[in-house]
Amino acid sequence: MHILPSTPTVKNPPEWFTGDVWLDQVVSPQDDGQRLNGGLVRFAPGARTAWHSHPLGQTLRILEGTALVQARGGDVVEVHAGQTVYTPPGEEHWHGSAPDSFMTHLALWETPEGEASAQWGAHVTDTEYGSR
Repeated sequence: MHILPSTPTVKNPPEWFTGDVWLDQVVSPQDDGQRLNGGLVRFAPGARTAWHSHPLGQTLRILEGTALVQARGGDVVEVHAGQTVYTPPGEEHWHGSAPDSFMTHLALWETPEGEASAQWGAHVTDTEYGSR
């Protein structure tokens, strides 16, 4: 058993996010063979990720507020506290908060050894964000 050290809350980089988004890392690989990553992510109203995908998919558990999620080519979907969203491996998507509330989610994903945890694309435009 290991009690892991606390990590500071960090503001996510503007290259990957629009608006103010903060991350508290919850879990990251500690040994060879481990792949699980997880973070508690808090989005200010209207904040969102850029388009991105994860090689092994991603699970989001909405803890507070209203999330907006869209897979490339699909509709923008509202997801509420207590609901869970799964994005399959390689599916390009974005997620963020509704324009009128903060949103917090627990993000869980696995990263294959030697690969990036996400492939990042273009920022979500205001038109894409407002298309619900």
